[in-house]
Amino acid sequence: MMNPTLVLERYYLDCRCMLLELAATLDRYDRAPSPSGDGKVPDERLLLLRQAIQILSDPRAQPDRVERILHLMSDPVD
Repeated sequence: MMNPTLVLERYYLDCRCMLLELAATLDRYDRAPSPSGDGKVPDERLLLLRQAIQILSDPRAQPDRVERILHLMSDPVD
């Protein structure tokens, strides 16, 4: 098992890249003109991304972030 320092040494650059991709996608969304011209219609996917970011940014989070985000973004089961 890796210690925390080794985890960061191994995965930091990959995580940095993924965060930059997410930021770039959100920037593109914000710059995109609305088809109707009267503002953007709220999209459930954008709301889910923002909720996932909140899960990731919670300093009190337990090591269950993946499970929580997968549950958040899963299709509801009847």
